[in-house]
Formats: sequence, C-alpha cells, structure tokens
Amino acid sequence: MGLSKSEKRNKIRRRIRKVSFGTPERPRLSVFRSNKEIYAQIIDDTTGKTLVAASSRDKDLSASKGTKSEIASEVGKVLAKKAQSAGVEAVAFDRGGYQYHGRVKSLADGAREGGLKF
Repeated sequence: MGLSKSEKRNKIRRRIRKVSFGTPERPRLSVFRSNKEIYAQIIDDTTGKTLVAASSRDKDLSASKGTKSEIASEVGKVLAKKAQSAGVEAVAFDRGGYQYHGRVKSLADGAREGGLKF
C-alpha cells in the first residue's frame, strides 16, 4: 500500500528543506495551505525567528471577497509590504511540499508584485 497524500507532501517537504535555508541576508518564505486558508511567513533559519507573517485570516484580508487564488495573491502583496518595512528585499521560496500551482503560485506572484525578489 502506498503513502497517503499528507505523507507524500511531508516527504517532498523534507526533501525541499534540505536545500532551502533562510539566512539573515536572504530569509526563507514558507507557505502553508489548508483547504480554506493560506499562510505565509518569512523566517531567518540561523536564529529560528519569524521576521514577518501574513495570512488570509488577518483582519484586513478576512473581509475581502474573491476566489481563493485572488485572496492568496493579496496575502502575497501584504507580506511583501510588511517585509519591505522590515528591511527584507530578497527571499528563498519554500513551497512546503505543495505544487507550484494555483494558490501557491498566486501567493508567489503577489509577493513579486509587492517587490520581493526570489
């Protein structure tokens, strides 16, 4: 019997995390996607601290209407704005074992539109 869907994602996630590492100059942009919401945070792995975080559950975004992909794009733009105010310009993208498609891609495109460099 094969692996379950979550076990496959965690296997891919561990493989990605071997390579993707956040430094103070270029922190890691980590994405988590549930069925309804999307969460993103910028992490400095050397200190283990979250520098900036944004999600679709934030008060200013929870009232917004649209498809899940449109909301993910808005989360990316808000995250980029917060990151620039914190002094972060470039990030290493960590898709968290999800395919670079749909909401994950929309979040990345929104972050790029907001001014983050991948």
